[in-house]
Amino acid sequence: MSEQALRLGTRRSKLAMAQSGQVAEAVSRVTGRPVELVEITTYGDVSREHLAQIGGTGVFVTALREALVRGEVDFAVHSLKDLPTAQPEDLALAAVPVREDVRDVLVARDGLTFEQLPDGARVGTGSPRRMAQLNAYARGHGMTIETVAIRGNVDTRIGYVRAGELDAVVLAAAGLSRLGRIEEVTDFLSADTVLPAPGQGALAIECAADNADLVAALAELDDPFTRAAVTAERSLLAALEAGCSAPVGAYADLLADGQIVKEMRLRGVVGTTDGSTLVQLSTTGPVPETHDQAMSLGRELAAEMLAKGAAGLMGERAL
Repeated sequence: MSEQALRLGTRRSKLAMAQSGQVAEAVSRVTGRPVELVEITTYGDVSREHLAQIGGTGVFVTALREALVRGEVDFAVHSLKDLPTAQPEDLALAAVPVREDVRDVLVARDGLTFEQLPDGARVGTGSPRRMAQLNAYARGHGMTIETVAIRGNVDTRIGYVRAGELDAVVLAAAGLSRLGRIEEVTDFLSADTVLPAPGQGALAIECAADNADLVAALAELDDPFTRAAVTAERSLLAALEAGCSAPVGAYADLLADGQIVKEMRLRGVVGTTDGSTLVQLSTTGPVPETHDQAMSLGRELAAEMLAKGAAGLMGERAL
């Protein structure tokens, strides 16, 4: 008799289904059990309000977590940047697989790069973080752009460009890659230009904390370097007391000397959405070997950023 299928809870969007399908294959490989996708509609998927007004990207996570707690699904896959920084005690973050490309990308009309955008170009994004950094970069390079707040899935957002309503939209490279649509990118924005959201490009696999066998099986998919990096980034976000939709960018990368990884560098940025003021700092330390070490790297940089006035740039701080 074949083993019972594991139930994977996922949002219904094309992107969520694509990334959950990839995780399902990996989980099936390490457990030897079939995995079935269970589609769950979240409030963030049906609401037409702007994300910042309905509680940020955490609204996508709540329904999946509730299904886990009720036992309707065995595990769930989230985009890690959507996860609130506080981890519920009854749920385990069992695996953070190897991260995809962390960069933001431009999808523009006529194949334009960011530097080629005309004066006054309308650039769509739903992210205050992207607005702050794009506007700051434009100011620093003598460009004028208008950032336009948009919502919707990848098709909807790119559709604004195709229809001529916007000159360009900014999206995450990881999402387009998982959808098999990376060829639509007209410009990859370096992390030196636009720092990604904390956890961007990474997935989170979550299950009930008391299901020790499943926690252990899913842990096979965990990548320790990715976990250390996103832990540092999310610790910075938490220490700034900022929610998922705050204008905060953070990226931890590994600094190598030849083949030997020597250190982890954590960069953080907070800014006003018009780009007029940015607080951007970085710190470097030994590659964290424990959760606590990664957390302290994030907290230390957050303390420096707050000392430089970061709190006043974030609007309402998450409590």
